[in-house]
Amino acid sequence: MKKVIISTISLLLVCVSVAAQEFKPADPEATKEAVALFERILKIQKKGTMYGHQDDLVTGRTWWAEYGRSDTKDKVGDYPAIAGFELGELELGHKRSLDSIAFSDISNRLKWFYEKDGIITVSWHLVNPVSSQWPGIKEPNGAGSAWDVSMLSADGINAVRSVLPGGANNAMFNSWLERLARFFLSLRTDDGTLIPFIFRPYHEHSGSFFWWGRGRCYDEEYAALFRYTVDFLRGKGLHNILFAYNTDKVYSKEEYLRGYPGDNYVDMISIDWYGQGEEFNRNVTAALDFTTALAAEKGKLHALSECGPLSDDLQKILKNYESAYVLTWRNAPPRGKVTAPAPSKRPKHDPDAFLISLKKNGYFFYEDIKDIH
Repeated sequence: MKKVIISTISLLLVCVSVAAQEFKPADPEATKEAVALFERILKIQKKGTMYGHQDDLVTGRTWWAEYGRSDTKDKVGDYPAIAGFELGELELGHKRSLDSIAFSDISNRLKWFYEKDGIITVSWHLVNPVSSQWPGIKEPNGAGSAWDVSMLSADGINAVRSVLPGGANNAMFNSWLERLARFFLSLRTDDGTLIPFIFRPYHEHSGSFFWWGRGRCYDEEYAALFRYTVDFLRGKGLHNILFAYNTDKVYSKEEYLRGYPGDNYVDMISIDWYGQGEEFNRNVTAALDFTTALAAEKGKLHALSECGPLSDDLQKILKNYESAYVLTWRNAPPRGKVTAPAPSKRPKHDPDAFLISLKKNGYFFYEDIKDIH
């Protein structure tokens, strides 16, 4: 009986601790707009889950840079609640991203969506700081890119170590962060207010397919890279950003936290997981169990920040969790192309049919959240 009483008291103390956890941005100097965004997402997260789509406002399956157009809107008459944008190759001073999207179009559409009360998330597939300097032809997702990792290992050629203070590429990396900061500082409303958004750098790091991934560096080096980036951006006066920590598929809380940079650097606990079927359903359910519990424990937001396909099963599973949003990846012609594919090359099935069931199942699109503040 004594053991039962002690266990019950311990459980109650844990519950009180979780319930008392304060939800707020990690940055003590967060702008009022960043605080409002955090609080808004938290409020929405308690009501349901938003749908997000990468590059939705800048390109579609058959079009490029048609202002106001969206594949999501074409299908269900509404924009996604979350609009994703990609900044890969901004660090090189290019005018277009690795996906051939003009950064000027990204800036324009991002500002437009914010002014409509939409919510924004940004990713960054920055090039490999080692192999991008080697001679030869570079490719958006090949030689020199974020995915060019065959030469890398934690105890060998270590790109992450090379960009940290004392590394051979630190000065170059600082110039990349400087370009990123300048772009972020340019994202302002007409009255000069910095636009708040979610930034998900160095994502899916539990995988080994990016130069910042597991096996390509040590966990503490990854954490140091994340902290270094956050500190650099905050040092430039960018206190309008909510930072999302992100992994690819992992199977335990302990595995998820490998490389975690610390609560002072993270606003959102997020995970990416692609797949479908019974095994996928079991695994993603388990991951949502421990990541949503971790978010509540730490006072952080939560998202399934990339997935696909967004099956009926996954839609039902997500309904059991407080997760702010689920995002599917971009619709677009192949990288490097700036013209839409010919009709004969377009898919014969309807790849966007899932959007109809999302609407029916009560997931939030733009019209559902525009007035929630």
